[in-house]
Amino acid sequence: MIKIVGITFKEVGKIYWFDPTPFDLNVGDKVVVETVRGLELGQVTQPIKEVENDNLEHELKPVIRIANKYDLKNYEDNLEKAKKALVDCEKIIKRHKLEMKLLDCEYTLDHQKIIIYYNAEGRVDFRELLKDLASEFRVRIELRQVGPREGAKFLGGIGPCGRMICCKSHLREFDLVTMKMAKDQGMTLSAAKVAGLCGKLMCCIGYESPIYEEIRRRIPLVGDIVNTPKCNNCRVISVDFLRERIKTIDSEEKIDEWEAKEVIKVQSHKEEVTEKDLTDDVIDE
Repeated sequence: MIKIVGITFKEVGKIYWFDPTPFDLNVGDKVVVETVRGLELGQVTQPIKEVENDNLEHELKPVIRIANKYDLKNYEDNLEKAKKALVDCEKIIKRHKLEMKLLDCEYTLDHQKIIIYYNAEGRVDFRELLKDLASEFRVRIELRQVGPREGAKFLGGIGPCGRMICCKSHLREFDLVTMKMAKDQGMTLSAAKVAGLCGKLMCCIGYESPIYEEIRRRIPLVGDIVNTPKCNNCRVISVDFLRERIKTIDSEEKIDEWEAKEVIKVQSHKEEVTEKDLTDDVIDE
């Protein structure tokens, strides 16, 4: 068994695991750790626990120290310097007329490196840009291209639901989201209905999917043949999953609405799954 502690570097960021020995750390403690990017200030978000050595995916890096007042001051100073660096970097990018969208930048705690995050449709030749950036900031430069979802997480914003987007408010990591999940939830498959600010399928479709899967196992679905209190062998034409109500049509084209528990399914309709259903590409249909 080995002790591990969960640490994040952003307010709603991915949790990374470190070796806490010999420190007795609690949730909320600020600590200094060494990462592949250099020294960084993190916060304990998962308490110390023991796991089997075989469960570790890679060798743990140690917690170097509990953050002192000098570390905290350096961190705050770096935040201010990063704001100015972001403005200067934007000017340099415009001067080079590069097709890239600057998202954010940050310094490592020891001020030895600046990491610059950006979006771009394709590959960007930034060899000349790197020279100017190195000359401007006089530290090591790391340009990191991120995808549309990560870009939205940097910028934030209000989603179609009227609330702060999930990746900025509480979602630490991105899970798989597919068009089939949206179909299974009875959503209108147009970009305006299923796409988030990033242009990809909304994350909430993914983490709400298990709820809809459980409901779908209990109630009839569109295309199923059911018996209702008024007729036999009616066809389901629409389903309200959250209210658990269905609409049926009989042989005389009469439409009725029922609670799902009032009908009995006699035949299932199997829907074919296409390759597009398993992607997260949004197409305006």
